[in-house]
Amino acid sequence: MRTVILRRGLVALFAAAVSFGAIIQAQAAETLRIGYQKYGTLVLLKAKGTLEKRLAAQGVQVQWTEFPGGPQLLEGLNVGSIDFGVTGETPPVFAQAAGADLLYVAYEPPAPTSEAILVPKDSPIKSVAELKGKKVVLNKGSNVHYLLVRALEDAGLKYTDVHTVFLPPADARAAFERGSVDAWVIWDPYQAAAEKQLQARTLRDGTGIADNHQFYLATKPYATQHPEVIKALVEEVRAVGEWSKANPQEVTEQVAPLLGLPADITLTSVKRQGYGALFLTPEVVAAQQKIADSFYLLKLIPKPLSIKDVIWTPTAAVATAP
Repeated sequence: MRTVILRRGLVALFAAAVSFGAIIQAQAAETLRIGYQKYGTLVLLKAKGTLEKRLAAQGVQVQWTEFPGGPQLLEGLNVGSIDFGVTGETPPVFAQAAGADLLYVAYEPPAPTSEAILVPKDSPIKSVAELKGKKVVLNKGSNVHYLLVRALEDAGLKYTDVHTVFLPPADARAAFERGSVDAWVIWDPYQAAAEKQLQARTLRDGTGIADNHQFYLATKPYATQHPEVIKALVEEVRAVGEWSKANPQEVTEQVAPLLGLPADITLTSVKRQGYGALFLTPEVVAAQQKIADSFYLLKLIPKPLSIKDVIWTPTAAVATAP
């Protein structure tokens, strides 16, 4: 009799556990948690509210969390505090190397002029080759990290030929203004602000050496389990991107107050940005693999990576979804 009661108790406990797990999973599915930065297409999507309206029909709510930069956003993705976000091309490489369970979902067209190596207006430095032995400040693991690597390589220098100083954008600008560093590798809108407010001079941008793609990424569990939500999200991002390309002035009016920057600086940034959300092509995957290989050879990441192993495709996701 005791055995029967014990078995019944275990069955009931197991059923309760399964039920509780189903409830937790259902709750997770009802909320799409998006990480965004103060600048970019996701800011515009958030402001428009079209995604919320579309996903409400599927019973899915949208929760937005702002991050100061790509590395911090991907840390949020890694620890499970968000399901989806956008960063430049370098942060995902560092995140994958650190074991983040992420998938590349889509990318924006190249924006090579939206990042640059800047020097002060009165600097005697006229070429990247003249940076040898100089102090260069940048945000470690950000999109401009690869720009610096490629620019030095293109100029016949090694990465170790310069003294890198790693600081977030606000601190990097302060160091640049003080003259405690010789060059600053930075992206828009900080780049446009430095050009206008400090008359900083562009030594080299990404043209011909770094595409400067933005990548939309998701956690592997969320993208695999909720492919229809991800597809809807990508479609909404694409629609906002098309509108943005056609309406730079309206985008500027919307974004400038969020950035706390004058309209002319914001407009410069807006016009240099790439807009859209395209599913990854073999060429884009190969370009991203080149970045990963470069960082491994430089010992900036601890192991070689395979980018093609973490690419999400709508058809594959639908086929494998439970």
